Amino acid sequence: MKREKLPWLANNPFYTKRFSYYVGRKCRAMTVQDVAKELKLDWHAVKALECEYMQEQLRRNPVAAPRAIGIDEISLRKGHTYRIVVSDLERRRPIWFGGQDRSEESMDMFYQWLGLKKTKKIKLAVMDMWKAFEKSTQKNVPQAAILYGKFHVMRHLGEALDKVRKMEYARLSGEDRTYIKGQKYTLLSNRENLTLDGRRALKKMLTANKRLNAAYLLKESFGQLWSYQTEGWARRFFDNWKDSLRWQRLKPYEKFALMIERHWDGLAAYSRLENKVSLGFVEGLNNKIRVIQRRAYGLRDEEYLRLKILTCMLKEI
Repeated sequence: MKREKLPWLANNPFYTKRFSYYVGRKCRAMTVQDVAKELKLDWHAVKALECEYMQEQLRRNPVAAPRAIGIDEISLRKGHTYRIVVSDLERRRPIWFGGQDRSEESMDMFYQWLGLKKTKKIKLAVMDMWKAFEKSTQKNVPQAAILYGKFHVMRHLGEALDKVRKMEYARLSGEDRTYIKGQKYTLLSNRENLTLDGRRALKKMLTANKRLNAAYLLKESFGQLWSYQTEGWARRFFDNWKDSLRWQRLKPYEKFALMIERHWDGLAAYSRLENKVSLGFVEGLNNKIRVIQRRAYGLRDEEYLRLKILTCMLKEI
C-alpha cells in the first residue's frame, strides 16, 4: 500500500498549507482560543497549524554565524524554573531557547548546539552579571569581549535607590513619611513615562527629602556612562560619580559602586567602537516574551513557547 504525498497539504490532511499559514499569521496577533473561535475550529487544531507555520518560518530563516550575541534568562513559572534565551544582536532575532536552568552547563549547551565553526565568529557577548554565563562564555568563546547590558546594570542601581527609599521611610515618622509612602514606582520610573500627577508627586517627594533627592540625581546621571567613546573618559566619569558619594550616607549606592568596580571590564568594553551594538534589543525581547507568556496563560507546552520566542522577530510568510 502506498499513499501519494501532496505538497500543498498541511501535516493535518484536513487542511492545506496555505490555510495553515493563514492561521499562523492570525496567531501572531491573537490568542489560539480567539482564532479557534473566529474560524470555528478546535483549539488543538489551531495550535497544531500554528506550530507548522512557525516551523516553516524557522526553516526559511536558518541561523547564520552571529558576531554579537545577547544572553538572558527567562522565568517559566514560580519556583526558580529558568530557561536561557540567546539572541543575534546584529540581525535582531532570538536564535536559541533552552537549557535546564541558568547554570554554566545549560549555557554550554548553546555553544555545543551552535558548533565550533560558528562559535569562533562570535566577537561580543552581552549579558547580565551572572557568573555562570560569564564562565561558560570565557571557556567556549575566549576571543569574545564580554559586555554587561545597560538595563541590567541600571536595574541594580534602581534596587539600590529603592533601598534608600525604604531606609528613609523607616527613619522618618509622622507627616514626613506621607511623601514617601506608596511612591516606589514614581521614584523608579523614567520621568518621561510619568503622568502629570506622578511628576508632581515626584517633585514634592524630592523637595521634602534631601537624601532621596541626591540618590535620585545620582541614579539619573549614571546613565551617561554609556555615552563615552573611550575607556579613559568613561573611567574618569565613574571615578567622579563614585567620589560624589562621599558624605552622602548612601550605603546601598556604595555597595553598587563596589560591584561596578569588580565588573569594570565588562562595562568599559562598550566604549570601544567595535562593540557598539543595540543594548536595548535584549530588554525589548524580554518584554515581548513576557507578553507571549501572558497571552499563553496556563499553557504548559515548552516546545510551543520555544517556537513562539524564536519566531517572534521573523517576518510573516
